Amino acid sequence: METLSLRLHPGQDLKHELDQLIENQQIKAACILTCVGSLTTAVLRFANQENSTRFDGHFEIVSLTGVMSQHGSHYHIAIADEKGTAYGAHLLEGCRIYTTAEIVIGIIADSLFLRTFDPQTGYPELEVIPQPNKKESEL
Repeated sequence: METLSLRLHPGQDLKHELDQLIENQQIKAACILTCVGSLTTAVLRFANQENSTRFDGHFEIVSLTGVMSQHGSHYHIAIADEKGTAYGAHLLEGCRIYTTAEIVIGIIADSLFLRTFDPQTGYPELEVIPQPNKKESEL
């Protein structure tokens, strides 16, 4: 697995920057391997809720996970406030970096990730399409 590492800076939008990176690099399948950092604003959508919730303050990013593709990405985040109270939910645009976000992404060369509507759930869900191994196709 190939990796891509980056650092986001104060004021940058976490989700927007991740989506832009994937689009600019034309990455077809990837995942978040690790992320540490902090936010001043968190915009989250909790499970089974239609509307987002906004938090302002100082928050540690204790976990960021997701599957990524130029065809659509899906992220979940866990943050903790100054008392250690943790919140976990869908990551939405509007999450602003406080001091840093240090992120390592794993690129999955043998797959293509799509977001395909699933009538059972009512949402676009992950569809994994195997891709020929580059080494095998070069033989």
